[in-house]
Amino acid sequence: MAAERLVVIGGDAAGMSAASQARRLKGPGELEIVAFERGHFASYSACGIPYWVSGDVAARDDLIARTPEEHRERDIDLRMRTEVTELDVAGRRVRALDRESGTAYWTGYDKLVIATGARPVRPELPGVDAAGVHGVQTLDDGQALLDSLDALGSEGPRRAVVVGAGYIGVEMAEAMLKHGFEVTVLNRGEQPMSTLDADMGRLVHEAMDGLGITTVNGAAVTGILTGPGGRVSAVVTDAAEYPADVVVLGIGVEPETALARAAGLPVGPQGGLLTDLAMRVVGHEDIWAGGDCVEVLDLVAGRTRHVALGTHANKHGQVIGSNVGGGYGTFPGVVGTAVSKVCDLEIARTGLREKDARAAGLRFVTATIESTQRAGYYPGARPMTVKMLAELRTGRLLGVQIVGRDGAAKRVDVAAVALTAGMTVEQMTALDLGYAPPFSPVWDPVLVAARKAVVAVRGAGG
Repeated sequence: MAAERLVVIGGDAAGMSAASQARRLKGPGELEIVAFERGHFASYSACGIPYWVSGDVAARDDLIARTPEEHRERDIDLRMRTEVTELDVAGRRVRALDRESGTAYWTGYDKLVIATGARPVRPELPGVDAAGVHGVQTLDDGQALLDSLDALGSEGPRRAVVVGAGYIGVEMAEAMLKHGFEVTVLNRGEQPMSTLDADMGRLVHEAMDGLGITTVNGAAVTGILTGPGGRVSAVVTDAAEYPADVVVLGIGVEPETALARAAGLPVGPQGGLLTDLAMRVVGHEDIWAGGDCVEVLDLVAGRTRHVALGTHANKHGQVIGSNVGGGYGTFPGVVGTAVSKVCDLEIARTGLREKDARAAGLRFVTATIESTQRAGYYPGARPMTVKMLAELRTGRLLGVQIVGRDGAAKRVDVAAVALTAGMTVEQMTALDLGYAPPFSPVWDPVLVAARKAVVAVRGAGG
């Protein structure tokens, strides 16, 4: 009996996790696996690119989890520099283009995995394609940026403008600072880190100012100017002009679903593919999708959302590979946990912001506290701010945001577990968390916030 053929579109986290898990469950005699990747690299950590650019990670190859050769040794036919340009669902085949030779061909499939990832938001602005303007989505992007920095040399002005103040924006601001650049961050929003409420984002802004990073809020970029040789010379907003020797775009990403859309596959309100709990594309028995190209269920808000994170992509791949390989797996959803940093400032969030809760039709109270990540008398104790949202009347935890220094960010994991379990803030106050002066005050800051939230719920008639 001929082996079934699994075709995987996309050679990074979700795609190759799915291929690898399917291979563990079925050998080449049962399942042929063909994977297409349009880039030069597979199975790498895109989340690590800012830290490689900054120099915290020594080498590009440190970010690569498994090489194409290692995948092929496991009987996965991974075809690099090959882009799938068309998906024929009725004919159960994909059309691929070899970017090196220019050869195009069709490949049939019995089962298909779509793991096309996300594409960076690149605004249509005059000068956006000029030399010295960089995105940081792929390893190729990171290398191009490092090459650009090397070409500038150490003499003369070294001014970097980062467009966008989300996770990538603040991480790249730190990277440019470590390269000795004068850094300006242009942020369209009210405060940096729009994944936080504005009052918490203000803390990030103040900390960035203290680090020597100039952050300009409410700045709508209208164009990029070039100088001799066509290299970037400045970024223009609706209010001012900012000299720049290098520009980094950190505006965010969108699901890469053009191929799937053209094939008539279902997408959600944020542009991501829609799947069931098994990561199977809705309405299509033999097509799965995972990673940054899908929308997933928000367990707190009860609606789908697009969350581009390597953690989820790898889990999606494991679930897909298990199901394709004859096993069983599901991905129930997310609570929206994310952490980041800029220099020594740690930033974390999970669950809903105030505007998310309102959009979901929830009524809520908030509680914000200031504490330290260690006992106040212990050396190295630093300030930490925790904000908590709880549902009115029920007291159900809805979200937590944390801004602080060493040891602050990973505390959000306690809140993530509480959200997943559907705990109330009152239940959280009794959590038996680890305590010793080097690690926490007697009352952990998350529990202090929970206690204050309980009072707010009761005071509001909860």
